[in-house]
Amino acid sequence: MRFTSEQRLDDGVIERRFTLDEIPGILWTPACAPAQVPLILLGHPPLGLRKMYPRLVARAQRSAADGFATATIELPGSGDRARWPAVDQARADLRRVMEAGEPVGDEIVDALVLPLVDKAVPEWQAALDALLSQPGIGGPVGYSGGVISIGIRLAVVEPRVSAAVLFAGSLVPRAIFQEARQVTIPLHVLMQWDDEGNDRQAALDLFDAFGTKEKSLHAHLGGHAGVPQSAGDAAAQFLTRHLK
Repeated sequence: MRFTSEQRLDDGVIERRFTLDEIPGILWTPACAPAQVPLILLGHPPLGLRKMYPRLVARAQRSAADGFATATIELPGSGDRARWPAVDQARADLRRVMEAGEPVGDEIVDALVLPLVDKAVPEWQAALDALLSQPGIGGPVGYSGGVISIGIRLAVVEPRVSAAVLFAGSLVPRAIFQEARQVTIPLHVLMQWDDEGNDRQAALDLFDAFGTKEKSLHAHLGGHAGVPQSAGDAAAQFLTRHLK
């Protein structure tokens, strides 16, 4: 891990940008932190860190106020990383089908999501190795955000992740759906009831499939961008309860 810049935000949170094997990332730490603070990995859709930054930094600042360090990395094929032709084609196929009002078939979902999960999860694990070696950052570790399939895989294969906040989505391959049955950590799932980009029943079926004995679904009326402030408050309380 090589840090490339550092700045102190208005609320005192320290933001450091880094690269890890050419993967860009950002680490945020509280200004007045104790010797060791828990870490939250901030998941996000593959839109690029530049586009996602305003939302990510807002989540990071809220988490810092609660006493957490947070970090994120650029997903494969997104942002400043090299293009990924196969996934770009799958995204184009998805847009074409959705614009035509046609059902999204398993073939498109698999081509879009499975390669991303297979490549991104080991990168998240490598980032976690590097982050936990930094002074002042310890466990436990949580995951918060999307892509939900990445969160599911991490919850299954990464024992250092102790709890997760997942943002509901319905473009989940059947193979990942089966992995969801193996999840045993506490889950807090956020869902927008009228999300125009998700199939509500598919999202509910996925929640039902999670194998953990401690899971809660927090559904709110409104579209994808209409998440209320109270939803973030409840998610923060969940992470505080399980990571501190």
